[in-house]
Amino acid sequence: MAHGVLSFPLTSFHDDGTLDPDGFRTHLATQLEWGPGAVFPACGTGEFFSLDEDEYRQVVTIAVEEAGGRVPVVAGIGYGWAQAVRFARIAEEAGADALLVLPHYLVAAPQDGLVAQLEQIATRTRLPLIAYQRGQVAFGVDAFRRVAAIEGVVGLKDGHSDLDRLQRLTLAAPEGFLFFNGASTAEIQARAYATVGVPAYSSAVHAFAPEIANAFFTALRDGDDGTVEKLLRDFYVPLVELRDRVPGYAVSLVKAAARLRGRPVGPVRAPLTDPSGADLADLRLLLTTGLDLVGAAL
Repeated sequence: MAHGVLSFPLTSFHDDGTLDPDGFRTHLATQLEWGPGAVFPACGTGEFFSLDEDEYRQVVTIAVEEAGGRVPVVAGIGYGWAQAVRFARIAEEAGADALLVLPHYLVAAPQDGLVAQLEQIATRTRLPLIAYQRGQVAFGVDAFRRVAAIEGVVGLKDGHSDLDRLQRLTLAAPEGFLFFNGASTAEIQARAYATVGVPAYSSAVHAFAPEIANAFFTALRDGDDGTVEKLLRDFYVPLVELRDRVPGYAVSLVKAAARLRGRPVGPVRAPLTDPSGADLADLRLLLTTGLDLVGAAL
């Protein structure tokens, strides 16, 4: 997975809010053309939290069909462990390769509870699990050692960007354990994550501008600091500033950008809201700038 950008496709909806399977299939096919390291359907960017079980089944099935074994398909699961297991079984039946365990719903929990959550899921699915620490989920070193020892848990995606803590976790990890940079707009911190042994990262930008995402990944891999810094300065940092204007823009802004590219992804579902007209105009200008930097067009 470290050999390409990790792609988190958007889930397509019709204007009335119903699932658009054909639109999702088209969107995902476009993503796969750009050679991601893996695809993660029905995760945060894919609005997992708004999908019912039948919709989830359709999304994961389409992802498996479109990937065709070319790249791993890692489906999101979440809520409490009982509900997470229901989604895990659907993902198994659909042919997913692994599962990303999204942070549990609502409540804060002690370290023992965070470990137990993964233990309960792992004993009820044959698929490998990647834990996701973000929000109310943050593992200390002792709890992480217990997590990494659970049969079936193969990796950790980090969204906290606490590099001191993350370095301690990577040093405590067994050989072969996987780590992923899951920060919002992960490219901003990609170089910092790499210094603590976490080069692989997810990219929301890949969902709407794979040209930019791949150009950044290539420049980072090849040590082309000039290109990395130009893309950060002129595209990624302004994108983060725009994203931070409104809660939920981490998803709805990405979806709006995909629509600007002609992708059939449709609107976001409530409680998210689509960007305002003014923010959409700023997004169009920024997207045009970013694409021009890598020799592409809107």
